[in-house]
Amino acid sequence: MASAAVVVGTDGSETAETAVRWAAETATRKGRHLLIVHGLDLAVTRAALGGHVTMVSSIIEVMHGHGDHILAQARALACDIAPDRAVATELSEANPAKTLIALSESAHLVVIGATRGVATLAHLGSTLLAVAGHGHGAIVVVRGTGQPTHRNGPVVVGADGSSVGEAALGAAFAEASERNAELVTAHSWSDLTFGEYAGNSYLEIPIVDLEIAEHALLAERLAGWQEKYPDVTVTRKVSVAGPREQLAHWSKSAQLLVVGSRGRGGFRGLLLGSTSSWLVQNADCPVMVVHPN
Repeated sequence: MASAAVVVGTDGSETAETAVRWAAETATRKGRHLLIVHGLDLAVTRAALGGHVTMVSSIIEVMHGHGDHILAQARALACDIAPDRAVATELSEANPAKTLIALSESAHLVVIGATRGVATLAHLGSTLLAVAGHGHGAIVVVRGTGQPTHRNGPVVVGADGSSVGEAALGAAFAEASERNAELVTAHSWSDLTFGEYAGNSYLEIPIVDLEIAEHALLAERLAGWQEKYPDVTVTRKVSVAGPREQLAHWSKSAQLLVVGSRGRGGFRGLLLGSTSSWLVQNADCPVMVVHPN
């Protein structure tokens, strides 16, 4: 059995059920065990009820029972999908986001479900953005109901050409190799009107020269990974369009979209870059946000 688990959060919703399905399929493919987690966030309940000790105790007992029921249903679903995998459950009294962030330090990856624009573990979108932004390693956001848990399209990675994006490239190559899928590396440059390249305004540089330079940058970043994963067929896509538009387009046909936690600049104050933040809430396929080690 692999030491690091695939971890998935659930709140018992249909969207969370989709995430559990995806996580169980992933655990099977990767040969890893599965841990299903439900967070009760009892601190909020205690604060809301104040000093009513008897009432607090009664409500907490009900919440525990409901949490156990949610986990039992999720475990039954996971066992049906992955009968050869060990499936464990964990009921936490802590905040769901904090629980998943803590588990992400030792997990192989963490999976969370989301409908378009809304996370479902608790507190609407706050859990989704907190886990995707503050988690460790790979965090996968799986779209809600109405979407198949698996497609046969390519794995697509947003390659920004920076050293910050190396972790995302590595994860994308590994996923494409495991899935026997084509890997599309989508690279774009934006802020064309206001940006600079080598000290010159973009507007002073012929577009063809920019395109040649960006192709060279992408080739340099991919060279080592292509040597490590010779079985992966790579298609390079370089576009003038912004990364959000390009990756949103690819998400309509991709089986997995892989992005870094920060953009080209790698600003450490921005734990989740604007493009990654928008994609985890709006993309049409599962999105893997990869944090550098």
